[in-house]
Amino acid sequence: MPATTESLEILTKDNLIFAVFGILLGFIAGYLLHEVMAARQPARLTAGAVVQGMPQQGVPPGNAGGAGAPSGPGPAMEQVQQLSRRVQENPNDADAVLQLANMNFEIGQWARARDLYSQYLTLRPENPDVLSDIGVTYREQGQFDQALDMFRRAHALDSSHWRSLFNQVVILGIDLERYDEAEEALQKLRQLQPGNSDVERLATEVEQRRSQRS
Repeated sequence: MPATTESLEILTKDNLIFAVFGILLGFIAGYLLHEVMAARQPARLTAGAVVQGMPQQGVPPGNAGGAGAPSGPGPAMEQVQQLSRRVQENPNDADAVLQLANMNFEIGQWARARDLYSQYLTLRPENPDVLSDIGVTYREQGQFDQALDMFRRAHALDSSHWRSLFNQVVILGIDLERYDEAEEALQKLRQLQPGNSDVERLATEVEQRRSQRS
């Protein structure tokens, strides 16, 4: 998908919506096979990366500097297996849970990522970045109201957390077509991020869609 206004359909680890490129097919195939099998083991969990795109700001704990991001089919698979075993053996290892959640996020395993992020929040509550990531997983599964709730919770925890506000505008103005609410959130977003080109691109997209519906 080109990096146009339509690229607002996917989130990065920076919690902003844009197009995801360059996922290695070999890594995906091997990783999905392992994770699908591991997900069937009830003892694995008690509950419930950086890819190219926007500037790296507000990367969640445990993912700073790209920690946990796969670098290729061989080493990445080995790392995933190690993390999977680590989480299975110690579900209270918050850092491992977060890294594994991030890996699932990166390849679009939304339900798995959601469960892992939820588990992380039972260990380290009130993290707006992780709440925003959970919101993304809900959105990608078409659960827009649940996504919106996560983004609002994230912003309530940190009023400067502009990425969760950005994502509210996406849900309201693009997914749900609730343009008045989207405009209200957009005004707050512009106050937090004056001159942000991504914010203005989003504003243009919402306005265009609103005009088309008129």
